[in-house]
Amino acid sequence: MQAEHIYENLAEHLNRLPAGFPRTPGGVEMRLLRRLFTPEEASLAMLLSLKPETPAEVAARAERPTAEIAQKLQEMSGKGLVFRLRKGAETKYMAAQFIIGIWEYHVNDLDLELIRDMNEYIPYFFDQSYYLRTPQLRTIPVPGSLTAEQRVMPYEEARRIIEEQEKIVVAPCICRKEHQMAGHGCDRPLESCLVFGVGAVYYEDNGLGRCIDQEEALQILQRAEQAGLVLQPSNAKKVVNICTCCGCCCQILKNLKRLPKPAEFVASNHYAVVDREACTGCETCLERCQMEAIKMEDGSASIDDDRCIGCGLCVPTCVDQAIALKVKAADKRREPPRHFMETYMRIAQERMKKLQEHSGK
Repeated sequence: MQAEHIYENLAEHLNRLPAGFPRTPGGVEMRLLRRLFTPEEASLAMLLSLKPETPAEVAARAERPTAEIAQKLQEMSGKGLVFRLRKGAETKYMAAQFIIGIWEYHVNDLDLELIRDMNEYIPYFFDQSYYLRTPQLRTIPVPGSLTAEQRVMPYEEARRIIEEQEKIVVAPCICRKEHQMAGHGCDRPLESCLVFGVGAVYYEDNGLGRCIDQEEALQILQRAEQAGLVLQPSNAKKVVNICTCCGCCCQILKNLKRLPKPAEFVASNHYAVVDREACTGCETCLERCQMEAIKMEDGSASIDDDRCIGCGLCVPTCVDQAIALKVKAADKRREPPRHFMETYMRIAQERMKKLQEHSGK
């Protein structure tokens, strides 16, 4: 098979995965694939699905020796092209989605050409994913925005999520890193993204981050809150990561901010409210808000509910205690899937429904 056909087939394969891999008018997505995969790696990647398999199972499908396939899969997983699950002596492999997945696994080998192509491609990716009800990440309140009286579900309480983890790795934020390399990043903490469980093992084995204990993870949460970073864990009750995101670098928040009503497309169960009589108009909340959801009206803060994503960053630094985080009405709340595979299944079903609706027009 000619190399170009291999990359076309790989693009189709990645697009069949739940998060998708949309095509673009300029073909930047094909430049990305040719940059990241050799033709042989592209052919092998197409044999993998989201079902973890042993090298022997993949080798049988490829009709190649198991030892040869095992070595190749190990190399590809080390390059961030497929995902590797290691449990004891057993190693299995599965497909990696392009976002969140392959792109993030290249945090340590970025270059300006790759960054340029990704920044051209990412808006197309998010344009096809915003209109799904189930995003890959959700937004939870920063710890300082919650009072002792407020009852929060365990999967929405950041400290509780950390305390439930046995294996934790901290990694650089790829969004802030690529913006810094391109010369227009911010000065917020770089080493700040937390990965748990099998993902943490993968990150540690690939040298993408370092293993830390719960105490340091909690300190990272505290620094993130102080720096005004939005907490975005995986959209599942069994959390596999927490991203700490800024509105100037985070590709999710940057692209959300383009929309007139970002709150409609975020999985968040909270929103902020202002007691305008208590507000003295210090404007600290304007600087803290990553979604430009707050403006000043007649000397006090006012929150645009269509833009507020319920992160809670505006609450702990309000010296007048004029801002509070509230739980959305029952019909507006979203219960996350049980685990990330259920998240993927929901996304796949929603994409299929959307495609069917589009083809029926």
